[in-house]
Amino acid sequence: MVGMLLNHQELHEFEYVLKKEMEELRFDLEDHKIDGIVKSVLEERYQIIYRLFCRFAKPSDCRRYLRQKQRN
Repeated sequence: MVGMLLNHQELHEFEYVLKKEMEELRFDLEDHKIDGIVKSVLEERYQIIYRLFCRFAKPSDCRRYLRQKQRN
């Protein structure tokens, strides 16, 4: 297993990048013009990024970015 060592500034920047990516994915997932197959890939990507984010984020931030399963 590869460990990840980040200083405080790098960790803060990494958190920022992950939040921005999740916000963009949320926006795309709400777009009705995007095909269902593409949305399922976007949802999978969101979940991967979310799990990574939750490894070091505060629980309150994790709850903020938690997505409920969407039914089509």
